[in-house]
Amino acid sequence: MSGIRPGAWRSLIGPGVAALIALAILIGLGVWQVERRAWKQDLIARIISQSKAEPVAPPTTSAWDPATDEFRHVRVTGRFLNDKETLVHGLAAGETPGRALQGYYVLTPLEREGGGTVLINRGFVPTELKAQKDRTSGLAEGETSVTGILRASEPRGMFVPAPDPAKGEWFNRDVPGIAASRGLGDVAPYLIEADAMPGQTSWPRGGQLRVDLPNNHLQYAFTWFGIAACLVGVFGVFAWRRLHDPA
Repeated sequence: MSGIRPGAWRSLIGPGVAALIALAILIGLGVWQVERRAWKQDLIARIISQSKAEPVAPPTTSAWDPATDEFRHVRVTGRFLNDKETLVHGLAAGETPGRALQGYYVLTPLEREGGGTVLINRGFVPTELKAQKDRTSGLAEGETSVTGILRASEPRGMFVPAPDPAKGEWFNRDVPGIAASRGLGDVAPYLIEADAMPGQTSWPRGGQLRVDLPNNHLQYAFTWFGIAACLVGVFGVFAWRRLHDPA
């Protein structure tokens, strides 16, 4: 080729191999994000379908599979053990958009009529109603039927404080930990997020679960593909200069 320095092609072998490896990685990441987007769409569709279906009996402990059972709409009957409730720090949507209420989620064991116990997240109470005596109208006595959404035990994140069971301080819905601290035996490995009760004015208030999973994978895919395109452009300019620039 006219204008190409003799032997200049050999100087591109090392950088070219490195650029090809980087390009393959970037394109692979972009394709992976496209596949993740399809998976996330299917997951969101399944969650919405399960959470809006007619309530069914929850699975047994041995049959429980979080991958397929979580977010099922279920119904249980039993008696609340109100003296063993646990309060978990949390936030809930307030009446003013963009402003959250500080308070607690009330997790109460339900002793099932057929045997065994399951934790029920009965809903949210604001901080000023932390004491049970201040919300006695919200206590459920006798046999009670509860409908709600199955959830797996909530793992503690990196920035979530550790619980202090002795002081009753909990920051995540840790089913095994709460069950152990309350001396509960034969507890289901999941909890049930209670549905909202129409026209309810008492506390706690259920229906706090929001199925709002982020799905930004297409944006991430465009980012990786864009970086790959930039790499091709930068290497093209580099190669042209290496081949033609006598300096």
